[in-house]
Amino acid sequence: MKPKVGVVLSGCGFLDGSEIHESVLTLLCLDEAGAAAMCTAPKGPQLHVVDHAQKAPASGTRDMFVEAARIARGRIQDLATLRAADLDAVILPGGFGAAKNLSDFASKGAAAVPHPEVARLLRDMHAAKKPIGAICIAPAVVAAALGRTVHPTLTIGDDQGTAAALVAMGCVHRECPVTGCVVDDANGIVSTPAYMFDASVGEVAMGVRKLVDAVLARVSRRAEAGGRA
Repeated sequence: MKPKVGVVLSGCGFLDGSEIHESVLTLLCLDEAGAAAMCTAPKGPQLHVVDHAQKAPASGTRDMFVEAARIARGRIQDLATLRAADLDAVILPGGFGAAKNLSDFASKGAAAVPHPEVARLLRDMHAAKKPIGAICIAPAVVAAALGRTVHPTLTIGDDQGTAAALVAMGCVHRECPVTGCVVDDANGIVSTPAYMFDASVGEVAMGVRKLVDAVLARVSRRAEAGGRA
């Protein structure tokens, strides 16, 4: 049976929602590896809307669930209805939506708190020893949910300011190139920096593929151990 992997989205567009390249690469790598992706997002308004052509604030409001459905081609589930028991793993693509909608890291930094539904899912996945993947700035969401309790090892590349915030939240930060990933085997958490660097889509793809492979390898080990790993 195909592993079921939740892909937690936060809208559509790197400045106010999910980073589209990272999201699509995650879906592609999961499909190529024989896993079933289950796209999900919270319902509710984005923090704000950005005109991506002008890279400037735009008027109006948008619902992160409705916007994320664009990436998921309409096949998306309300995060409030998704449980850890429904999944074998979960992956969070980046984009500023992770730091604005899935948490308030963009405005609060080390004092950030996660969206309550995201916190619930991440904490339940960790308690069930099911792997978690985080891409680009999404490790900040993991830090907000788990940093002060389980002290995960994460990467956001080599940005010293963001790394310092993660450390202040209780995490260990490890520098990593865009083409790599960092595996915290004790906590079952994998992270890759992706567009935390000014990188090409091909370079980002290499890191995302390594993250997906590492997440699915842990799913396999857990299955072989009867769900105890």
